[in-house]
Amino acid sequence: MLVVKNNRLSKSLVGISLSLSLLTSGTMFLSPQSAHAATDAAATATYSASATSASKAASIVRTAQYYIGKVRYRFGVRDTNRLLLDCSAFTQMVFKKNGITIPWGSSAQTKVGTPVRKKSQLQKGDLVFFSVSKPGRINHVGIYLGNGKFISNTTSSGVVIRDMNTGYWKDRYITGRHL
Repeated sequence: MLVVKNNRLSKSLVGISLSLSLLTSGTMFLSPQSAHAATDAAATATYSASATSASKAASIVRTAQYYIGKVRYRFGVRDTNRLLLDCSAFTQMVFKKNGITIPWGSSAQTKVGTPVRKKSQLQKGDLVFFSVSKPGRINHVGIYLGNGKFISNTTSSGVVIRDMNTGYWKDRYITGRHL
């Protein structure tokens, strides 16, 4: 048995399906009323998608912040049971706890998601990549928190929040990825 919840979206979809007529030439006709309903449905779907991604980003940020002071850095290690992780194992664990699978390794993580072209276009929950040794070579990853801040697992302090626009990190940012 099919149950349809009686709401604005379902009424719009029913209206759309009733308003579509297939003409003999194979051309589709959409009445003005159903076109308006389709616009409303698309706007509702867009709003829902952005609200979902905003809540997912907030969850990723909360998960990452939970580990401040709890994770120890160990290069090349991915021991989630003992919380001994390198930077990319930390980001991998945080995303996994939020239902998103990403590979281990900062270079491998640069290949997932969508590139963020400008630093000013970063969004909360984006991966941010840095060069901490050889200039231009990505070898550190963190999670963008907003307002120029990011969280990552570092060799010196474990999981910490830092400003990517000042101090040590200012000239080390390479790129970002939106998942």
